[in-house]
Amino acid sequence: MQNKHEHSVIPFFVLVFLLFIPFLVLGAIDPIELLPGIPLSALGAFTPALAALILTYRQDQLSGLGQLLGRSLDFKRIKSPYWFLLILLIAPAVAVFAYGIMRVSGVSLPDPTPWTFSIVPLFIVFFIAALGEEMGWTAYATEPLVQRSGTLAGSLVLGVIWAAIHFIPLTQAHRSVEWIAWWSLGTISYRVIMTWLYVNSGRSLFGAALFHATINLSWQLFPNQGSHYDPRIFGLITFVLAIALYAIERFLLPPHRTFTKYQTRSYR
Repeated sequence: MQNKHEHSVIPFFVLVFLLFIPFLVLGAIDPIELLPGIPLSALGAFTPALAALILTYRQDQLSGLGQLLGRSLDFKRIKSPYWFLLILLIAPAVAVFAYGIMRVSGVSLPDPTPWTFSIVPLFIVFFIAALGEEMGWTAYATEPLVQRSGTLAGSLVLGVIWAAIHFIPLTQAHRSVEWIAWWSLGTISYRVIMTWLYVNSGRSLFGAALFHATINLSWQLFPNQGSHYDPRIFGLITFVLAIALYAIERFLLPPHRTFTKYQTRSYR
């Protein structure tokens, strides 16, 4: 069996974009929003997983599919509860910090709405959608990219592609070019952060999906249902945080915590 690290990610990216086309057409035809700011084309979130499953089956048949699907619950890979705290709290902390900055700068914002149990089903939906993305972006594409280009460069390449696939859906949601540009900065920065967490916490797909879900949940819970979300503030905060985490990875962590020590280890 070919080492999972050796596959090319180019066919994966091409297949993701091809599979996403019908959802883009659907979003153009029907203006329905699944949630405020989320057009119908967002149903294409599952195309990265579908592309990864197709290519994995072509390479490794049913055994490969079972291994890839099994990673959805690989939370035991996360080495410490402290990593779970980081995974769960980074995105909400960014949202709280952004709210504080906007308040101090004089932006008129409503008071935060108290959380209720209604956020539980919303989080579950976001987590399932995040698995649909991260089974492809993280479980299939991250490790080959990072091994060939390094943690930072690999995550930047993936972040740019991750952002780009959202451009048409964001246009369908009537976002301006400036809005999309600032959002892209935040999205690429979040991918750098997600890769940093993935590499250092034990390479858990479950953890990556959990982090992805907290990003979307924090946005939807930002007043009111994300309507006051400012991509410029969020983008700058996540950009600074990504630089800080990469500096920690590059200059402060001991060598055994860097990605190069993981490159010969199996997914299984």
